Amino acid sequence: MAVRPNVVFFDVLETLIDLNPLAARLEEVGQPGILLEPWFLRFQRDAMALTLAGDAAPFEAVARESLRTETRLTLSERDVEYVVEGFATLPTFSDVAPALKKISDAGVSVGCLTVNSPDKTRRFLEGAGLMGYVDHIVTAQDAGVWKPHPDIYRFAAQRMNTPIDRLALVAVHAWDCHGAKKAGALAGWCARLEYEPGDVFLPADVRGDSLIEVADKLMSLH
Repeated sequence: MAVRPNVVFFDVLETLIDLNPLAARLEEVGQPGILLEPWFLRFQRDAMALTLAGDAAPFEAVARESLRTETRLTLSERDVEYVVEGFATLPTFSDVAPALKKISDAGVSVGCLTVNSPDKTRRFLEGAGLMGYVDHIVTAQDAGVWKPHPDIYRFAAQRMNTPIDRLALVAVHAWDCHGAKKAGALAGWCARLEYEPGDVFLPADVRGDSLIEVADKLMSLH
């Protein structure tokens, strides 16, 4: 039976951060806004492929290369840089601050487990007014592997000096929750992005339509 976690880590991209404004940046450099989704999917795929091959997957380098490929090498390097720099300017969803506050107020440590650099993640949290709720930042750069490799969740647990079964991962991606479960952690899945988690992934311990509902359910575990 799942027990209340000591630490709750939140995924960042698409869970805390809304990527949609990047579509406007694509349009500003002459690309269709609908390119955002295939570019981001290629970006994730290429980074995961590098992890599977045993190599590092630096966030910005992979983001740039996948954007060059998805635009068929039609963008200048200045335009590529302009679009990728947009990651630092993205807004949070409205349920983010209340969910983080709920867990922090319950006396449970809050962290971000993400693929961007620690410094840029910290600057994002500070700019969004969230740093007061977040105690820890662990990134793929620290762990040496991208999610959903089990080692990144185990690394986070070791960094927090907590048993893996007392660490929870919250995400809008069923594959991310699956990776956490395979590593032995708890998982909270939010339906905002995918609507249904699908049968091919391990079920999360709790699920909800918003991050607030997921936070409530995690804090209600025994």
